[in-house]
Amino acid sequence: MSSITQAVGTPATAPKTPGVSLGYALNRAGAILTVAGFGWVVPLGKLAVGNHPRQQLGELWRQLGVPVAAIGLFLLAWGVLAPKVHTSLGAVPGPVEVWAQVDNLIADHRAERAKEVAFYERQAKRNAEAVAEGGEAKFRKFTGKPTYFDQIATSLETVFMGFLLATVIAVPLGVMCGLSKVVNSALNPLIQIFKPVSPLAWLPIVTMVVSATYTSADPMFEKAFLNSAITVTLCSLWTTLINTAIGVASIDKDLMNVGRVLNLPLTTTIRKLVLPSALPYIFTGLRLSLGVGWMVLIAAEMLAQNPGLGKFVWDEFQNGSSQSLAKIMVAVLTIGLIGFLLDRVMMALQAMFSHSAPR
Repeated sequence: MSSITQAVGTPATAPKTPGVSLGYALNRAGAILTVAGFGWVVPLGKLAVGNHPRQQLGELWRQLGVPVAAIGLFLLAWGVLAPKVHTSLGAVPGPVEVWAQVDNLIADHRAERAKEVAFYERQAKRNAEAVAEGGEAKFRKFTGKPTYFDQIATSLETVFMGFLLATVIAVPLGVMCGLSKVVNSALNPLIQIFKPVSPLAWLPIVTMVVSATYTSADPMFEKAFLNSAITVTLCSLWTTLINTAIGVASIDKDLMNVGRVLNLPLTTTIRKLVLPSALPYIFTGLRLSLGVGWMVLIAAEMLAQNPGLGKFVWDEFQNGSSQSLAKIMVAVLTIGLIGFLLDRVMMALQAMFSHSAPR
């Protein structure tokens, strides 16, 4: 927080002294570095130029030393306690065994990509020979098994699709609820009823509706993709809707009165007054919705056996090999890291569009 405060309170004119100028530049970049997870660079840079060494060492320990020490203690406890817990798949793997499976998954991905390249090279060679003999070229898509990284890409595509749909629905409805007490009274009961519904309840309904209505012979999206994306949408839109409505309803009444005095059209009022004022609330809702959507997606993929990280976890559980538990733990850590990165991306977007430093 100190770096953010300093960044806001820095004078507009940078000092001429080189060492102080570096500290000024670090202060200006403090909010951006903090959002990106590199806030510890600020005290490190100030320490390098001799700016209050004791204070900077304390800040560096708080921002970098404490998290690194906590992660180290976690890994130590994991390595010591894991071998003592035995399951039907063997002992719980420690950090070393889990890292070994990371290497195996990378190797599997590279081997599968090599097979894909060889497949298309053989196909191109056969087509060239067929055309030379007066025949027709035939093109087939490589149908190898999806790798771990393919599953990650599929899950990310699905969650962004669901999140985008949720945003398109939730923000306009939230603005309407915030501006009109009548609309808020009409929609509030529906919001309270559907908000707590589990994705496990939505998924069968979504699957049946998509199967009945999405009957194109050449579909743009796979049904499994739509099932998961729509389930994410139905579970994640409520947080954005509620936060947007609260943000719009809390706008200064004097600001809205100015719009009325100027006879601004409704669209201009929303674009120039409502959305900018409610943006912090909207982004808070978006961040929470994206986190909810990511959690919902994994559960939906496991239940429906749709491609993605959830299916990978379920397949490894069903596989029951000696390496399955370690691979599941790799997936768990991956899910957590991706969720963390998604939240950081939303924080960066909030800082970019609202010109504020989110916490």
